[in-house]
Amino acid sequence: MSISNQKILIVGGGSGMGLALARRCVEAGAEVVIAGRSEQKLEEAQQALGNPVGLAVAVVDVTREDQVASLFARLGGLDHIVSTAADIEGAYRLLPELDLEAAQRVVDSKLFGPLLLAKHGTRRLGASGSMTFVSGIAAYRPAPRGSVVAAVNAALEGLVRALAVELAPIRVNAVSPGWVDTEIWAQVAGDRKAETLAAMDERLPVGRIGQPGDIADAIFFLLGNGFATGTTLHVEGGHRLV
Repeated sequence: MSISNQKILIVGGGSGMGLALARRCVEAGAEVVIAGRSEQKLEEAQQALGNPVGLAVAVVDVTREDQVASLFARLGGLDHIVSTAADIEGAYRLLPELDLEAAQRVVDSKLFGPLLLAKHGTRRLGASGSMTFVSGIAAYRPAPRGSVVAAVNAALEGLVRALAVELAPIRVNAVSPGWVDTEIWAQVAGDRKAETLAAMDERLPVGRIGQPGDIADAIFFLLGNGFATGTTLHVEGGHRLV
């Protein structure tokens, strides 16, 4: 299925995996709206993509239902909705140090955000439309300090399966990345980012960690495959095996 001339909303499209996906979709001839909380980041992303005619930006906090409803009222009809957004700042902590507000932000951005996008976005999608959300390897290979992220990723995949049934024939899927070199790692590992990622390079069967484009390609596949729904596509370099 070609996505040329289709309209795609990418929440989290201002950086990382979302930005890589926006580039992929624009190159394929789609009309793309990148959305996020930071207007500056969205404008920088727009410039990085070369300000193509088919690209627009929209400032929205997907944890705020009023803003989500307003966004869809402005956008009109869509073919696909994608969210790569995640606010994990302060969430990677051992339990004695865990701040509940930081944990709540993860839940809001990675679980309730997609739920609100589905609630208000469904009516904007046609029968051949789709939604794709991003979970993660932590749901399968949790590590100390990662209890909140592991739980939210697992919950998101459960939500995807439920929505695929409730919203059919609209397709709903998840992509579960492994370790991907994005700015989130500055929050997770701090000054030890390079060292931490290099150690995972040596562990993974593919011999390297992921890049944003690897995940963008996986999401792009789900956008175009009309027979995939209620599934989680694992793109993690074999991380579940080691």
